[in-house]
Amino acid sequence: MRSIISNQNLYFHSSQSFSDRLFQFSAKAWFMVVVIGQLIFAYYIIRLYGASGLQGNLEQWNAQTTHGYVPHDLAGNVIFGAHILFAAIITIGGPIQLLPKIRAIAPRFHRINGRVYIVSAFLIGIAGLYLAWIREAAGGLTGSIFISINGLIIFICAVYTIRFAVQRKLATHQQWAIRLFLAMSGVWFFRVFLMLWLVIHQAPVGFDPETFTGPFLNFLYIFVYILPQVFAQIYFKAKSANLPRFHFAASFSLIVLTMGILVGIFAATIGMWLPVL
Repeated sequence: MRSIISNQNLYFHSSQSFSDRLFQFSAKAWFMVVVIGQLIFAYYIIRLYGASGLQGNLEQWNAQTTHGYVPHDLAGNVIFGAHILFAAIITIGGPIQLLPKIRAIAPRFHRINGRVYIVSAFLIGIAGLYLAWIREAAGGLTGSIFISINGLIIFICAVYTIRFAVQRKLATHQQWAIRLFLAMSGVWFFRVFLMLWLVIHQAPVGFDPETFTGPFLNFLYIFVYILPQVFAQIYFKAKSANLPRFHFAASFSLIVLTMGILVGIFAATIGMWLPVL
C-alpha cells in the first residue's frame, strides 16, 4: 500500500514538475515573440513617422493612418506627433521594464525607465482620447468608444502600478505592470490579430474595409482591449496554483496564442509595415 501511494506521489510530483516547466516555457515563448514583434513595430514607427517628421514630409503620416496629418491643424498634428513619439517609447521601454534580469542588475535604470513608461502611459492615453474623439478614430463611434475604454484601462493600471511600487508591494506591483503592458500593447495586438484574420480568410471577412466597421472588428476590440486583462488574471492564478492540469491548460492556451501572434506579426510586417518604408 505504501509503495502504491509512494509511486502515485512520485508521478504527481513528476507531472507537476513537467507542467511547471512547460508553463514557464510557454510564457517565455509568448513574451519573446511579442518583444520581437514590438521591436519590428517600433522600427516601423521610427522609420515612417519619425523620419518623415524630421524631413518635414508630414503628408507621409497618412500612408497608414487616417487623419495623421491634417493641413492647418497645428494642435492636432502636434498631438498626433507626440502620440507617435510616445508609442515608440513605450514599445521599446515596455518589454525592457518586464525583464527580471534588468530589475536585478540595473535597479536604478528600472526605476527611471518605469517613470518614463508611466508618464508616457498617461500622455499617450490622453492623446489617444483626443485623436479618437476630435479627429475621429477609424471605425467611427464604436472605434472611439473602445479606444476610450482602452485608455481608461491604461490609466487604472498605471495608477495601481505606481501605488504598489510606492508601497513596496513588489509582487503586486509586477502584476499591475504586466496588466499595464498588455493595455499599452492593445493597438499593436489589434494590428497583429487583424492581419492574422486576413491571412486565415484571405479577404476582409466580417467587416467593411472602407468604413472599417463590422461584427468582427467589434469582437476584435474586445479581444485586444478588454480580454487581455482577463487572460492576465488567469495567468496569475495558474502561476500560483499547484495543479498540473491547470498549468497544462494555460500552457496550451499560451502556445496557441503565441503561434497566432507569430503568424500575425509576419503578415503585418510583410503586408503592412515594410511596404511603406
